[in-house]
Amino acid sequence: MISLPVKVALAESVTSLPEGSGWAFEPKFDGHRLVVIAERRRVMLQARSGRLVTTSFPDLAEAARRLPAGTVLDGEVVVWGDEGIDFGAVQQRANATRGRAALLARELPASYAAFDLLAEDGEDCRALPYEERRARLVRIVGPLGPPLQPVPMTTDRELALSWYETLTATGVEGLVIKRLDGAYRGGARAWLKLRHSDTRDAVVIGFTGSRARPHALVLVLPGDGTPVVSSPLAPTLQVAAAAALPEAKGEGTATAIGIGEVTYAALPSGPPVTVEVRQNTTRHATTAVVRFR
Repeated sequence: MISLPVKVALAESVTSLPEGSGWAFEPKFDGHRLVVIAERRRVMLQARSGRLVTTSFPDLAEAARRLPAGTVLDGEVVVWGDEGIDFGAVQQRANATRGRAALLARELPASYAAFDLLAEDGEDCRALPYEERRARLVRIVGPLGPPLQPVPMTTDRELALSWYETLTATGVEGLVIKRLDGAYRGGARAWLKLRHSDTRDAVVIGFTGSRARPHALVLVLPGDGTPVVSSPLAPTLQVAAAAALPEAKGEGTATAIGIGEVTYAALPSGPPVTVEVRQNTTRHATTAVVRFR
């Protein structure tokens, strides 16, 4: 069986679909990354960060007991509302305490879109080509039905473009693009992603304010080692931050737009906490946190 925590495969942002053959296209749902590990006597659910979140999703954990022992899946957990995917509801589920998780599972039932197979019957499948992993995934998960389902996939570029252009309103962020002959490379940006938004991911290295109610986050953006202080967090993000951030282990200094140098509580080394951010390039450039990954 694959050792824990599982390092998930990542994707590099692109601005257009690749040309040529040999590509697979999947819709990118607006949810939370989740690895499902089904062992003989237990089921574990792991977030992208490596943290186990089994107790937050008791409905998915129960559904995953139907998987054959030795199965490991990678996918996205979503909550469907009247108008499509409700990301706010997903955040509530992900941050639920053990006592509240069962209630939320009834009020906001989760669905799981599986998009890759990492292990079958205890066999590590990550070195297999995606085309074979996909066939095995469909064979294992397809017959189970909701809330566990394989994510849609096509090799038809025109159909993929139609998904990209028409499914935004339902909560589809864009497309994930994989080589049919590609292995699953945990921790590497071997996939591509075409998104509608201008957001990108950043690593949290600290926060200002209290850990129970952080005022802003201190971030490191891709390709830039200089710490950046985010704009003030919205109340819902303060709640999410309080649940996601570990205890601070020291202090650091960074420059905040319009304020100057500030002291922040620095996070310890370990599994990174990642957030999605949106940057603007108006008179005073700002970095706004959209959500926790």
